[in-house]
Amino acid sequence: MKKIRILHLITDLGKGGAERFLLDLCKELENYANIDFRVGVLYDNNRNQIFTSNLPIVQLNYTSHSFRRVNDCIEYKKLLNEFKPHIIHSHRFLAEFLSSYYVNPNICYVCHGHDNMIQLNRPSLNTFMNKRLLLNYLERLHLIFNKYNRVPTYFIANSRHTENYYRKVLPRHMISNVKLIEYGFDSKKFYDSKQKSLPKTNERLKIINVGSFQKKKNQKFIVEIGKALRDRAIDFEIHLLGDGELRQDVEKQVHKNDLTQYIYFHGVVDNVEDWLKKSHLYLHTAWYEPFGLVFLEAMAAGLPCIAYNGQGNRDLIKNGKNGYFLEEHSASLFAEKIIELISNEQLYLEISNYCKSFALNYDIEIKTKELIDFYNQIVSELKE
Repeated sequence: MKKIRILHLITDLGKGGAERFLLDLCKELENYANIDFRVGVLYDNNRNQIFTSNLPIVQLNYTSHSFRRVNDCIEYKKLLNEFKPHIIHSHRFLAEFLSSYYVNPNICYVCHGHDNMIQLNRPSLNTFMNKRLLLNYLERLHLIFNKYNRVPTYFIANSRHTENYYRKVLPRHMISNVKLIEYGFDSKKFYDSKQKSLPKTNERLKIINVGSFQKKKNQKFIVEIGKALRDRAIDFEIHLLGDGELRQDVEKQVHKNDLTQYIYFHGVVDNVEDWLKKSHLYLHTAWYEPFGLVFLEAMAAGLPCIAYNGQGNRDLIKNGKNGYFLEEHSASLFAEKIIELISNEQLYLEISNYCKSFALNYDIEIKTKELIDFYNQIVSELKE
């Protein structure tokens, strides 16, 4: 049996959803005898070492691209020559940009749209008045002329929101190359077979949020929700997992509002699944969420999800079935939905059980099969 050789390119192996998805995918790919793969990493920032020790990872030592010189990446070129991939599957924009080096018409290129890559936006009048937007436009032109017009390139969107985005911004001849394949995840790791229950007498309501502390994640709003719950005499605690540049700002807001006995910070943890399983609710307030892998992880643990409209998470939150999807940025409204849920045990149990069954539809085994079918399709089309 001839193996399909797949080279995954990714910026680094940090703690984001794209990185978690890729690691789960690689673990599943090891079960396929007809698949051989490598993971090329542009920067050495592996924050998942306990999960990557047995993976075929190659450090590429990427240096920033410049439009003023000839660009090269020796380790990447060496990997291409030695591994001879049939498919190059990029994750994140820098990896997609690197894939435009040394393009080969006998290779199928796949760009994974983990979010909306703003570098691919079509130009407007503002583009030529803003240095950052102008650079984005130059990068877009580079990809179009050096890659998209020269070799077969496909885009995988992880939500209908990202699918619509890529169909809108890509050159017309590529629109039919956009494929919707949602994230998969290791459901066995997060699944909690025990029946969830509401807090017992003298037990606090445990709410959890997982995410990096950056502007779009909007954790400051969680503090406002905490205030609203306290004002309504709810005995609760909110656990924030993750780190980032805005963590100190959120911590200051917690102290300022005298919520240190209610809101706790735990930084980056390796056992997110354990934290989810001992919680009652998952709270997510991000302004923008291209998909929301963490929702599936929380649902598998039986947690109803209460979330703000982050666009890409529309496909995951079914109002009244696996949680609540709120359009209004109102701490009072979030607090009322939380209270509504914990005040009705039958409703809580129904939603919790539905969460588990819903999440299983996104098991990594199912989504890997879908992806491999896509790989086989594009490779066979290239041979024709």
